[in-house]
Amino acid sequence: MNYLRLIRYQNLLMLALMQLIVHFGFLRQQNIALALSDLNAVLLVLATVLVAAGGYVINNLQDVATDLENKPDDVVIGKGISESTGYNLYFGLTISGVALGYYVAYEIDRWGFATAFILVGVVLYAYANFLKRTLLAGNIAIALLTGFSVLIVGIFDLVPTLEINDRPLVMTVFGILSDYAIFTVIINLIREIVKDLEDVNGDYNQGMNTLPIALGVTRTAKIASVLGVVAFSVLAWYIYAYIFALTFATLYALIFLISPLAFFSIKVWSGKKQKDFAQMSLLLKIIIFFGILSIAVITLNMKYNA
Repeated sequence: MNYLRLIRYQNLLMLALMQLIVHFGFLRQQNIALALSDLNAVLLVLATVLVAAGGYVINNLQDVATDLENKPDDVVIGKGISESTGYNLYFGLTISGVALGYYVAYEIDRWGFATAFILVGVVLYAYANFLKRTLLAGNIAIALLTGFSVLIVGIFDLVPTLEINDRPLVMTVFGILSDYAIFTVIINLIREIVKDLEDVNGDYNQGMNTLPIALGVTRTAKIASVLGVVAFSVLAWYIYAYIFALTFATLYALIFLISPLAFFSIKVWSGKKQKDFAQMSLLLKIIIFFGILSIAVITLNMKYNA
């Protein structure tokens, strides 16, 4: 169980689910040829999960002191797992993920695509060692990586097939995927800020320069609230402009995305205690989960015109 906690298996499961839904629940349902076989798509997901797991390990290795103050029950390095074992696990997971990424790139005859896994590994290492201590840099890096994990499936699946597919159709599909990735970036950026609010005391004692430390908890909470309103507004406009005719998908978005975002924006404005921000972080995680499912819901609604 210590190893599962070390790699944050719940987050990895959500990452895998998101990528699997993109391939099987969205791209595979379109009338276009895909470069990845279903097996290679699963291997791509596994490669991503391995590199991300390595990122969680190195982050935990570098974050022991902070976690002992913020979340002592979550610390496993030095308790159930030694530091040397942690580093061995980090290298093993990251190298395995990059190697598997190279294999999938080889299978679709696009060796260059595999460098994405190296770059992700480098960014995760940089995040663990110094980006998270730099004002907003760590938040933005993690949010962008999460959005990229959506796009990478489309890149591997669609780019190699441009010559044999209807190019305008492929670009439309990739555009939808890009919109989905942008929303993922926005929600994850808000969650990263809320997590900083939750961990402000330990981060301050460890000399970090997060947004709550630089601006104060009250101001940062209001910034998170405003960003929530922005996400709410963008999503509401998108639903009205593009999927309003899809009754089931619209209802799904209103119930599981729009309403929770509105509640978050109101609630976080007046948040002050660690418990408040922990609840808001969990709410955003739930929104992310239902956001992951939404692309499959929209696709099925379009397919069956329900």
